[in-house]
Amino acid sequence: MLLNSSFISQLPTIASEIIAFEPESRIFLFYGDMGAGKTTLIKSICECLGTTEPVTSPTFSIVNEYIGANDKIYHFDFYRLKNQTEALDMGYEEYFYSGAYCFIEWPEKIAGLLPEHYISVRIMATGNNSRRVTIEKI
Repeated sequence: MLLNSSFISQLPTIASEIIAFEPESRIFLFYGDMGAGKTTLIKSICECLGTTEPVTSPTFSIVNEYIGANDKIYHFDFYRLKNQTEALDMGYEEYFYSGAYCFIEWPEKIAGLLPEHYISVRIMATGNNSRRVTIEKI
């Protein structure tokens, strides 16, 4: 699936499309340059899932937990990890295999630890206010 859009104005639509893309999937990997809009998109997805609490980047905490209408949601930001051992030490498996939604920013930092199946979401800036969002089942 490929979406070209004015990113901010289309966030609710894009978020709904991502969740509906593969309804049984719970692991979503977000790829994109710094400032591409990964956290902004995840915030919109969490709102679609019924989260009413603030959704913020877990850059320093590495993982934030939110409560959706029916599910727990884990939001990861692995940007600051120096190596995969840090993810092992935090017990990433308990989160990834919990059945809860997991939204993962900077998954390339833990490439060797990723589950076999997931939804890849790639965000590429195509202008000041527009993004290309590509969604793919892996």
